[in-house]
Amino acid sequence: MSDVQEPVLLGKPTVGEAELAAVAEVFRSGWLAGAGPACRRFEERFAQLTGTAHALTTSNCGSALFLGLKVLGVQPGDEVIVGDYTFPATGHAVLQAGAKPVFADVLPDVWSADPAAVEALITPRTVGILAVDVAGQPGDFDEYRAIADNHGLWLFEDAACAAGATYRTRPAGSLADLAAFSFHGRKGITAGEGGALVSNREDLIAHARKLHTYGIEPAITREGSGALPIPEFHELGYNFRLSDIQAAIMGVQLDRLPDLLAARRSVAKRYHEAFADVGALTVPVELPDREHPWQAYLLTVAPEVSRDALALRIREQGVQCNFGTYASHLQPVYGAQEPLPVSADAFRRQLAVPMHAELTDAEVERVVTTVREATLALS
Repeated sequence: MSDVQEPVLLGKPTVGEAELAAVAEVFRSGWLAGAGPACRRFEERFAQLTGTAHALTTSNCGSALFLGLKVLGVQPGDEVIVGDYTFPATGHAVLQAGAKPVFADVLPDVWSADPAAVEALITPRTVGILAVDVAGQPGDFDEYRAIADNHGLWLFEDAACAAGATYRTRPAGSLADLAAFSFHGRKGITAGEGGALVSNREDLIAHARKLHTYGIEPAITREGSGALPIPEFHELGYNFRLSDIQAAIMGVQLDRLPDLLAARRSVAKRYHEAFADVGALTVPVELPDREHPWQAYLLTVAPEVSRDALALRIREQGVQCNFGTYASHLQPVYGAQEPLPVSADAFRRQLAVPMHAELTDAEVERVVTTVREATLALS
C-alpha cells in the first residue's frame, strides 16, 4: 500500500449532479449554441447578484473587458490607466482595443490601484480608469469615482475574481460604469470558462450584445417573428458568445454561491489564525468595509526568505502553490515602463496557497503544517 498522499490542489471547482442535470435540460431543449434562453436566464439572475440593471454573458472575461472598452469608445491613441498588479489580460484588453495601458502602482495592503498614483498619471490622452479587484477584494472605488468624475473619465471594474464581494455594502459589479467577471475554473463560480459584462447603462450592454454576435442582434431576438427578419451588419463584430451549456452550469453555480463563499471564508479564517505568528509571512488584509470572496489567498513572504525556494519546498510535500499574480508593467509585451515599486515587490514576494471550497479540514491542516515548517526552515 502506497504512503504517497494525494496533492492538495491550489484550486478546485465545486460541481456535481446538479450541474449535470442542468446540462441535460439544455440538451433536451435543443438549443446548445450561444446567447440562447439559458444565457438570458443567467443574465437576469447575475444582474441581480451584482446590483446592476443589465448583464451580458461572454466567452471569457478577456472578451468582456475588450467589449467594454469598445462600447466605451476607446480609440487608438487613447490612454487607459490600469491597476498594475493583475493577470495581464487586463492590460492586453486595452492593447487589443487599440489604446495604451498606463499602469498605476498599488497600495501595499490590498494590492489594488493607489488612487493617488491613478490621479498622477492622468494626461490629456487619458479616457478612463480600469481598476482591478485583486484576488476578488474591491479597491477604493469611491475614490476612483471621484477622480473619474473630476476629470471627465469613465470607470471600468475588472471584477474577474470578485463574484459575491462587496464594497461598503454595494456588490462588486455595481461600482463603476461597467464591470467584467470571469467564470474560469479557478474562480469562485465557474463553468470552466466564461465571463460576463454588467452595467446599469442599457446603451452600453445593448451595444456590447451586438458586438459579441458579429455586429447583429443574437438569433434569440428573432425567435417567433411573424416575418423573415434578415439582420444587417453595420459595424465589425466578434463571436464572444457563451454557450447555453455553460450558462446552465452557471445557473447552478449561482445557487451554490452562498455556500461556496462561506467555505472559502472559513478556510481564510483558519489560515489567518495559523500564519499570524509566523514572522516571515504576512497574511492578506480584508478591509472592514468590504466582504472578500477569497478567490485566492496570497501570503507575502519576508524579503530575507526566498519566495521561490519556499514554493519549491512546499510543492515537494505535495501542496500546490504559485506566485500571486503579475506586476504587469514588467511584462515585455508592454514595452518600457516607469518602475512601480510596490507592485514589483508584491510580484517578487507573494505566494498563493490552496484556496477553494472543496478543501477538507485535513487538507487545510496539511497546508498549514507544510507552509509553517517550510518557512521556518528557510528563516
